[in-house]
Amino acid sequence: MSFGGGRVCKAAAMTIDASLDKRLNKIVRNHDRMRNNGVAHRVGRDCLIRSRARLIRPRFPVKGLFVIALLLLAFKALLFAQMGAGNYALKVEELRAGTVVEQAGAVLMQEEPVTVAVGGYLKQYFFQR
Repeated sequence: MSFGGGRVCKAAAMTIDASLDKRLNKIVRNHDRMRNNGVAHRVGRDCLIRSRARLIRPRFPVKGLFVIALLLLAFKALLFAQMGAGNYALKVEELRAGTVVEQAGAVLMQEEPVTVAVGGYLKQYFFQR
């Protein structure tokens, strides 16, 4: 049976093969993910159990580390605003002269441009004397 010549039939076959290859590649990728990451089973509304590849979460909590760094910066700015630049520098110098743990705290608590800028903003609006 011919559909208007050999060209149309070959083009349709190539399209079908490309579509089949695309679907097969997607199935293989999904099965590889299921083998590597594990499987999560869910029951759908039609009461059929569906297996899907589990999502992988990052092993290191980057978001938590970012929140801790942001809170440390906010704490430093609050202390800087409340104590003032001179007293803050004196307290950091006292920490530098202390034990190893206090010296590590001094390194973390030293003032930097962001701390000074946010501290100045806080002092201007919240710690007026």
